[in-house]
Amino acid sequence: MSYHFAIVGTRDNPLFDLDFGTSKLGGDGLSHFKPEAAHMNQFILHASLDMVEEVQWANKDLYLKKIDSYQNNSIHCFLTATNVKFLLLMNPDPSATPYSQHTPGTTTSPPPRAAANAKHSATLLAANPSSPQTEEAVRVFMGEVYESYVKCTLNPFYRANQIITSPIFRSRVQAAAKKYL
Repeated sequence: MSYHFAIVGTRDNPLFDLDFGTSKLGGDGLSHFKPEAAHMNQFILHASLDMVEEVQWANKDLYLKKIDSYQNNSIHCFLTATNVKFLLLMNPDPSATPYSQHTPGTTTSPPPRAAANAKHSATLLAANPSSPQTEEAVRVFMGEVYESYVKCTLNPFYRANQIITSPIFRSRVQAAAKKYL
């Protein structure tokens, strides 16, 4: 399973980006997205910002849960008090996501998975993105990242909507991903 995590600023500008894979159940922790997914993942997350604006008023919590899905991807969102958005794109099988074969205006579904692969993916978090286990793991991950984000933004040299380049912040996000996802 592969993940793309992004922090989007108040002006819908990207502040932070990270690709990683699952570390649970023998995962290697590496992202297995196809090369064309690098830009598509950013596009999918930014396209889901419209859904964030709709969902944020219907939910009293900062963690908005699963807000959107596209092809084989599920998008989860955490909204900060300053309207900065934490977006997590989850893809259980990046090799089955046909980014380059998709044409606007058509609906394509990923090819069917092999039975062995389906059996293994049923135990993974993203096999059911709306399951309570997945929602809890993502909520705890987002909470830990939010705590690191607050500490990062308390730096007197940090300005609002500035790109986060701190290697310490990046390592803390990676550690939280390894711990919970």
